[in-house]
Amino acid sequence: MSREAQDYVTTSSDPRPPELHAADSHDLIRVHGARENNLKNVDVEIPKRRLTVFTGVSGSGKSSLVFDTIAAESQRLINETYSAFVQGFMPTLARPEVDVLDGLTTAILVDQQPMGANPRSTVGTATDAGALLRILFSRLAKPYIGSQKAFSFNIASAEASGTLEVKGKLIEKSVSVVGGMCLRCEGLGTVSDIDPTQLYDDSKSLAEGAITVPGWKTDSWVVQSFTASDVLDPHKPIRDFTAAELHDLLHGDPVKVKVRGINTTYEGLITRVRKSFLSKDREALQPHIRAFVDRAVTFCVCTACQGTRLSETTRSSKIDGVGIADACAMQISDLAVWVRGLDEPSVATLLAALGETLDSFVGIGLGYLSLDRSSGTLSGGEAQRTKMIRHLGSALTDVTYVFDEPTVGLHPHDIQRMNDLLLQLRDKGNTVLVVEHKPETILIADHVVDLGPLAGAAGGEVVFEGTMAGLRTCGTLTGRHLDDRASVKPSVRKPSGVLEVRGAATHNLRAVDVDIPLGVLTVVTGVAGSGKSSLIHGSVAGRNGVVTVDQGAIRGSRRSNPATYTGLLDPIRKAFAKANGVKPALFSANSEGACPMCKGVGVIHTDLAIMAGTVTTCEECEGKRFQAPVLKYLLGGRDISEVFAMSVTEAAEFFGTGEARTPAAHAALDRLAGVGLGYLGLGQPLTTLSGGERQRLKLAAHMAGSGSIYILDEPTSGLHLADVEQLLALLDRLVDSGKSVIVVEHHQAVMAHADWIVDLGPGAGHEGGRIVFEGTPADLVAARATLTGEHLADYVGS
Repeated sequence: MSREAQDYVTTSSDPRPPELHAADSHDLIRVHGARENNLKNVDVEIPKRRLTVFTGVSGSGKSSLVFDTIAAESQRLINETYSAFVQGFMPTLARPEVDVLDGLTTAILVDQQPMGANPRSTVGTATDAGALLRILFSRLAKPYIGSQKAFSFNIASAEASGTLEVKGKLIEKSVSVVGGMCLRCEGLGTVSDIDPTQLYDDSKSLAEGAITVPGWKTDSWVVQSFTASDVLDPHKPIRDFTAAELHDLLHGDPVKVKVRGINTTYEGLITRVRKSFLSKDREALQPHIRAFVDRAVTFCVCTACQGTRLSETTRSSKIDGVGIADACAMQISDLAVWVRGLDEPSVATLLAALGETLDSFVGIGLGYLSLDRSSGTLSGGEAQRTKMIRHLGSALTDVTYVFDEPTVGLHPHDIQRMNDLLLQLRDKGNTVLVVEHKPETILIADHVVDLGPLAGAAGGEVVFEGTMAGLRTCGTLTGRHLDDRASVKPSVRKPSGVLEVRGAATHNLRAVDVDIPLGVLTVVTGVAGSGKSSLIHGSVAGRNGVVTVDQGAIRGSRRSNPATYTGLLDPIRKAFAKANGVKPALFSANSEGACPMCKGVGVIHTDLAIMAGTVTTCEECEGKRFQAPVLKYLLGGRDISEVFAMSVTEAAEFFGTGEARTPAAHAALDRLAGVGLGYLGLGQPLTTLSGGERQRLKLAAHMAGSGSIYILDEPTSGLHLADVEQLLALLDRLVDSGKSVIVVEHHQAVMAHADWIVDLGPGAGHEGGRIVFEGTPADLVAARATLTGEHLADYVGS
């Protein structure tokens, strides 16, 4: 050590604590004047490197504050650090409606959005596990067949050769790519056959609307391309077509034609249907399109690859007798054991990385999945936890992790494991923001921000900010309901019959036989992956009289709203048309009555390329969406734009009595109010609704069905503790009206309220798939023989 260094050590050994460095003072995320969606000038200060939970009823503004304000601004600022050229390939993000946002760090969002509906996307391709496994096989598998591309079902083998001119010289060049794709099914694992009779009505001509594909009306571009071709007679009934004409209709090669003076392409009907519908994942299709696909298309396992998606050459290359298709089909917990058993020093680093990734799946409660599982079949909770995998082993610190109800889809037994992971991320020096309703996760918070007091226009305020102890005594809706515990019913309903399920073997079910009672509230429980959804959706859904309300996302644009989604708009339009003696189409913002300037949207969107686009209120209609002449037609003294501005509660009163009385509209509005959505505006875009609001909107829409058996898949997702009480009352009303209700659920309050419980397990994956209990909630609590029984007994205090 130099003399100068020794002097520094001697003089710096001051017993007084060092002064706080300026950099250490930035320990808060400050939000002032937040006004996104229903937020009302919210001011809040969030501590960094702590776990903060945001609570409040569904629609109170939690997601608007956390996702649409804090996380959105963090992502926007990061995007601005890239060059204008790079930003051109990225989504343009507008600055949130907020006065001040200070102290932001890099935000990583882990939400419940579906992982994508691409039929080529699997759990393996959506995570690092698939890529690492392909590299492993390309290095160790025998016989050697090529690089990692040879083990990918998304890459086809191909050869090409030709002549290139380089600096005046002609050079012969050939390229060969060895891919793993099965050529017969093109790497999809299934092949499809289309029934032509489901595509057209042979008694009609093309001009009369013979084509019955949903959305392909006579005046649509697709159908017009058929009538514009020289080969087909648009006025000739299809049953009178010659064999050659029918072949051209169904399998015709692409031909350039002109429709209304614009160039387009005519090609065979079956080819069109394949491109339009079969290139997408079935689960991502809208319900009426999915019904058409189910009716017109038959899917079967590809016989060439036995559903593995891989070529015979790829399947022949193995490590110790295990091919990559076998490895991907293994339960991930079993695959992790197999990987740890491989001892090859040359790929030790790769084995360690792959093993760590697979162990993360097991640690997060997804060990029952397999890498070949289609990502489109994952539930919202499974998709969210799958996205977490890449972050668990990350060396990054001082970033902000944003979670949207990470306990969705988790059994009470698994929630503690999720809590441990959240705390693990915090303890690495990260800021963790969690939107959550479950008391078990709220209890571990370092800081709580409660929004409310209610939902929609009655929410958007911070009603409490502080510690968990303070939340209990603050008197807010969350504080009052935090310690709510539903009790087991003293008496249960008697079933009116049974629904028999015999030999159910979907996925991990082991020839399950069970009698599901009818006329009562039945709750199907079990840990995630135990086989609940496989039993109900595989053996009960699809039967006559069964109405299924699943977790699938509501799909809609900014033109979609509660009135259009629930079918409420139709009786309203007809009522206006009848009262004024005009066409119903005038009262649709998507049809003849739309403002010509904004096309019925009410606002003008201006694209500014890499800059955030601007949205301005339409000057022509002043945001009312309709033409001025349409607004002169009144019903009960109100025009159509005023009706769209009403809340559900206001509209129910309006259409319930007086001149505007419309029974069909009033019934639909009663259903919306019955699921707790009385505060929603009829014209509020679906894109602005929270997850819990969308779940209840879907339930209200399905309640109009004529089924006798209702299946609800985790209806408490996105619901506040106070909303759960309302849901239980709704379930009771359904049962008391003569319906049979089957609920797949983890929430203990729903279990306690049930008349009958079917518990699957005992574990997940191949450790589950069996009925471990059938009986009343009281019997389950008394026995405490299963994981569900133990947690339910603790919940009700027995």
